[in-house]
Formats: sequence, C-alpha cells, structure tokens
Amino acid sequence: MSSIDDVATERSSVFHLFSRPVLAATLMLGGGVTLYAVEAYIMATIAPSIVRDIGGLELLSWVTTLFVAAAVLGSIFVAMRPRGIGLRTVYVAGALMFAAGSLICALAPSMQVILAGRAVQGFGAGALGGLAYAFIRFAYPEHLWRKASTLYAAIWGVATLLGPSLGGLFSDGSTWRHAFMLLVPVSVLMAILAPVLLPSAHDDRAPGRTPITQIALLLVAVLLVSIAGTIEATQSKALLVAASLIAVVAMLGIERRSENRLLPTGAVALSMPISRVYLMMFLLILVLTSDIYIPYFLQSLHNVSPLESGYLTALVALGWTVAAFLSASFSGRRAGRAIVIGCVIETVAVAALAIFLARDNQAGSIALLAPAVVFMFLMGFGVGLGWAHLVTKVLRLVATSEQDKASAAITTVQSLGSAFGAAFAGVIVNSTGLLAPGGVAGGISAAHWLFVLMALPGIVTIVISLSIQKSGNETQATAAA
Repeated sequence: MSSIDDVATERSSVFHLFSRPVLAATLMLGGGVTLYAVEAYIMATIAPSIVRDIGGLELLSWVTTLFVAAAVLGSIFVAMRPRGIGLRTVYVAGALMFAAGSLICALAPSMQVILAGRAVQGFGAGALGGLAYAFIRFAYPEHLWRKASTLYAAIWGVATLLGPSLGGLFSDGSTWRHAFMLLVPVSVLMAILAPVLLPSAHDDRAPGRTPITQIALLLVAVLLVSIAGTIEATQSKALLVAASLIAVVAMLGIERRSENRLLPTGAVALSMPISRVYLMMFLLILVLTSDIYIPYFLQSLHNVSPLESGYLTALVALGWTVAAFLSASFSGRRAGRAIVIGCVIETVAVAALAIFLARDNQAGSIALLAPAVVFMFLMGFGVGLGWAHLVTKVLRLVATSEQDKASAAITTVQSLGSAFGAAFAGVIVNSTGLLAPGGVAGGISAAHWLFVLMALPGIVTIVISLSIQKSGNETQATAAA
C-alpha cells in the first residue's frame, strides 16, 4: 500500500463507515451479517423450547448441522453464481431466502419441517455473510476495507450477548415461533431496499465452469465434521472427523489440478502467501472454538451459575471486538506486527487456561477464577487484533477477477474452522476424562488436555504469521528499491 493510502488509513476510523457517502452500504452489509450472527445465537437458546413443544429431540443436532452446511453453500454461491447475476441480485435472493426459511421455521408443525426451514435460512445467511466481504471493494475506498472487517467482527461480538438475550424472551411454550417470525419482516425489508441502497457491482469474474466436484466434497466434509460435533461416542466422532479430513484433502487435490477452481489461484499451495493467510484464519478460528466447553468447565469446576457462565464466556467475543477496534487504524508493518502479536496472545491465553481453568474451585473463589476470566478475554483479543488485517490481505493478494472467490472463501474458512474446532474439542474432552471418570477429576483432566492440545495449532499460526510478515516486508523493500 502506498504512503498516501497509509496516511488515509491512519486518519480514518470505523466511524467513517457511517459517514453519508457510505452509510447506506454499511447498514445493508452490516445488517446482513447481523441477521446471520444473531440468528445463530438465538437458535442455540430456543432449541430446548422447540423440542419441548413439538418433539424431535433425536433430530436436534441436525438443526445446526444443516444450517452450517447450507451457509457454506450460500457463501460459495456468491462466487459461483451464473454469469449475468449481479451481487445486488444475490443479496435480494439471500435476504428473501432467509425470510422464507424463518417463516417455515415459525410455522413448522414438526422438527422435520424445522430442518427444512433451517436449510433454506442457512443458505440465505451464508450468502449475506459472503456478500459483506464481496461488496467491500465496491462499497468503500481501500483505506476503509479494514474498518469494514472490524465492524463485522464487532457485530459478531455484540451478537453473543444480543442473540441469547432475544432467545430468552421467546423460550416459554410456543413463543419460540415469534423469534423466527420477528426476522421475516426485517429480512424482507432488506431485500426491498438492496437494489436502492447497495452500490452497483460489475461482474469482473474470469469465465469458467462451476467446480461441482470440489463443492460436493467440501459440503460432505462440512456435514461429516458437523455431525461429529454432535455425538458423544469418541470412536465414532474420531472416525467422522477423519473422514471429513479425507474429503477436504481430496477436494484440495482436485482443486490443485483443476482448471475450474473453487478457490483463488494459489490458495492450495503453501508457498503462496494467500494459502498461508487462509490456513492461519482457519487455525485461529479452530483454536478459538475450544471456548464451547468453557461454560461447562465454569459450572462444574468453579461453581458458576449457568447464566453467569454464559456471560463470562461472552468475554471471548468481547475481547475480539475490543482488539478489532484497537487495531483498526494499523497499517503496513504495524498491521503485520498486530497479526503476529495476536497469534501469540491467543496461543498463550489458550495454554494458560489449561492451568487456570482446569482446577478444582468448588468454593467459587474469585481469586482462583479471575486469572481464567482474564485469559478468556485475551483468547478472543488475540484473534481480533489481527483478523481484519488478514481479511484485507486476502483482498489484496488476489487478482480482480478472483475477488468474489476470495471473499466467499473467507466465510467458508470461518465455517470450516468452527466445525472442525468443535469436533476436535469433542474428541479431546471425551477421550481425556469428561465421560470417564467424569465429575470434578474428569473435568479437570479434560479441560487441561483440551487447552494444551488446542494451543498447538496456535503455535503453527505464530510460525505462519512470521513468514507472512517477512514476505510482506520483502515486498515493501522491493517496491521501495
């Protein structure tokens, strides 16, 4: 980036996204991310109420599995849409599908219909999430790209508090239906306003056929690993994770040889910076997803109430949001250092939880709990410090004709990181004491090994971040020469 762009980046702030020239785009793109994020947390809260009202406990795990798989497909559609279909049209379609899926869920007489609604809703949500990144280069000048990524991170942080709170309002009897119905008019309104408020975006993609095989293998991988995250049997879980990894490896192998690619050029070659950026993003999210067991450990080991454990766990998302705003103005070498430092902070924080969260504190001592709370915050802080800069790197490392692929891949990598993180975490805790011997002793063992082993991918992110910073510095030096 030129020195002029550096100055512009330093002087701009996230609040420039709400200035008159770009306000409409910010509301529409941020609104799409908000629908995706809030719905994810609302569903987690009202799921027990749905089962109590209409049954279908044996199908409950599929409520999230189908949503995640459909969301990945929706994000891919942003890049693989037929020629002649613009991004604004995709936004309208995504918002209407989200509305239709929400309406199906609201009126569903059985869990089977809920699953159909969640699949439709997930596709729309994935498309809206992918469009948020795909529209960045058309909606904002380059010095605001990082700010837009910061805003999206902040939305996910707020959603961890807002989603469960909204879900809690609709948890009695059949009122869970209102949680879905509430989203219908909002998403329909967004579909109506999209052609007016979103900027025009010319289709500058390179010609090519849809990579059906790669998409199919990716969806199989997502489904397998998502199912693995919902079952308790350790052996079955491990087999599903292994099968999912095989599907991913097969997809990457075909992607490397195929002329019709799902990912941007260089995304499957570790010698290329774009590949390392995607891998780092995947690993950062994978490590962060180990937080799904934090509420359990807080309750079983530190005698924290369920409500308090939920809000304490939200500190992970709060840390991401705070760090994103703190580093939003960084550029050049400061941005590179933020990525490295962020990886170090996340890794150290996760490793520290193996000590401070994995302890017997049945008395609920604040002194014993406080260090764990601090490292929970730092766990998210580390990811947030560099995430927006990684997104910006992705958008700058690919050719204009592959920008849509690169943008869609960001959402896909996030989803894969979450799915694999949840599955790996489940395999670790189930095989290190959570189920047998169970109790406090089993919980301490499971917590210790979970965070020790999850810190290992964090070490890999540190190594990758150093290599990316080095290559970035060499590029800058060459440009200066």
